[in-house]
Amino acid sequence: MEEKDMKVVIWAGGLGTRISEESHLRPKPMIEIGGMPILWHIMKIYSHYGFNDFIICLGYKQYVVKEFFANYFLYNSDVTFDLKNNSMQVLSDHVDPWKVTLIDTGLHTMTGGRLKRVKDYIGNHPFLLTYGDGVSDVNINDVVKFHQFHGKLATLTTVNIAQMKGVLEVNSNNDVESFREKFDEDASLINGGFMVLQPEVFDYIEGDNTMFEQEPLRQLAAEGQLKSYYHKGFWQCMDTQREKQKLEALWASGNAPWKVW
Repeated sequence: MEEKDMKVVIWAGGLGTRISEESHLRPKPMIEIGGMPILWHIMKIYSHYGFNDFIICLGYKQYVVKEFFANYFLYNSDVTFDLKNNSMQVLSDHVDPWKVTLIDTGLHTMTGGRLKRVKDYIGNHPFLLTYGDGVSDVNINDVVKFHQFHGKLATLTTVNIAQMKGVLEVNSNNDVESFREKFDEDASLINGGFMVLQPEVFDYIEGDNTMFEQEPLRQLAAEGQLKSYYHKGFWQCMDTQREKQKLEALWASGNAPWKVW
């Protein structure tokens, strides 16, 4: 299997309750940045590195995602509708070279369960996996090379999330012993998605109620099968309206770091 034939699996089925201002209308991955769904931005990142075969794990309001891709020509091209002859002519073709497989993985299925439900569409091959609400300027090719080099079952991209607030040090009597502004060292490493996985990871997932981030990743880590690719550059998820506005502002500035295409 050619490296660029690796499929990209994207989780896009969750309820997105923390950004409920918009997610009651559509799934969180379909919330727009610069007039296009954040899901589209994520796919453009992968496509820039030559990965164009996508499997989207759907659940909540899945029809919104299906309608978007069904009407992709309409959204991304100039068209002429000849109503008399019931025909549509695409005048300019801006469509990406994507193959997109949209799979209903259930309304309340957990992340591990969603992944297991698309196993047959992935086959017995290594694949890429990420969340439908996070963008980054991570070099996907470098992550894949790192994964192939170490030979373990799973690689995830880790990012440093800095403390947003001042740091308190409190003793057992609840006395604040010191207060200082944040340092970079106060930050935590988190799973930023942009994973590369061997097909053996399916053996670590029991079923629909399995959270991929819990038992499967814990077990892989305990067995020495989980590696971290540390990304020092830009990464941002869109959990809240504030984070959406931050991404919107970056896009509007013309300097969105994740726009590598």
